[in-house]
Amino acid sequence: MFGTARPRQPAAVSRPDGRLIHVSHDKVQTQHSAPTDDGIGDRLVPHPELTPTNDPTAPANLRAEAAARALLDQSGVDSIDLACTLGSGWGEAAAQLGELVAEIDAEEVPGFHSSGVSGHSGTLKVIRSASGAHVLVIGARTHYYEGRGVDAVAHGVRTAAAAGATTMVLTNGCGGLNPQWRPGTPVLISDHLNLTGTSSLRGAHFVDMTDLYSPRLRAVAREIDPDLPEGVYAQFPGPHYETPAEVRMAGVLGADLVGMSTALEAIAARAAGMEVFGISLVTNQAAGISPEPLSHTEVLEAGREAAPRISALLAKVIGRLLAE
Repeated sequence: MFGTARPRQPAAVSRPDGRLIHVSHDKVQTQHSAPTDDGIGDRLVPHPELTPTNDPTAPANLRAEAAARALLDQSGVDSIDLACTLGSGWGEAAAQLGELVAEIDAEEVPGFHSSGVSGHSGTLKVIRSASGAHVLVIGARTHYYEGRGVDAVAHGVRTAAAAGATTMVLTNGCGGLNPQWRPGTPVLISDHLNLTGTSSLRGAHFVDMTDLYSPRLRAVAREIDPDLPEGVYAQFPGPHYETPAEVRMAGVLGADLVGMSTALEAIAARAAGMEVFGISLVTNQAAGISPEPLSHTEVLEAGREAAPRISALLAKVIGRLLAE
């Protein structure tokens, strides 16, 4: 009644030596992947002691590799050099990065979904910079609170890494704890507090998080704007805004910024070997700092008002990063 069963195809995950480990039901077999190797499988490198039989993130890596192939095929480029996820308020930066090579609906690429949040485009753009580098602009961020699971949150980052990107730029709109940071202030992320209660990694992935947000890239950004402040970003799970008590707690823990994205993506980027640059746009003062009730409308309005200025800043920073 269930039809004829077909044998399952073996899974495959790349290793640091450039080989794929193929998993069947009765044994693990290692072989070179040269006949079909396009380089994508070598870019998401799991811990060397992990194999598909004991690495819970292996299926997520395979989905990212499939997405990277589809992205590169549809855009007609060989690889991506830098990727950026544009959060609330940052969307106009894409038009200033260079020549648009391709704009793809997110749902046409495996594992991506149309954004469920206002202020996100729901597309993937490949842009060629003046220097000839290829930039992937992810306008289809999945937030943890959307309920698709942590692998969906990290999928954009993993796809970028599989497509060749070595630098990941993460942006967001957030609440500010520093009363001197008025709405519209861009703030470099120096570190984060992951308060989601989960991780984008599973299994024996003991990844060092020291200097996760690259000091080198922050220094490059300050060559563009020496007055850029920096702070620690705390990711809460959402979708509700933080309570004033939670904001006070985050401040005691060392947070300067609070939001609902970025940290889980940054962890996945570090695990994939990428250099991470993070920058937040303060769209509102955090609960308890501001006497006004919080709303997403306020976030969007602050983003629209700041968009020309911060988009020009980000485009200049990315241009400088590509020139490094």
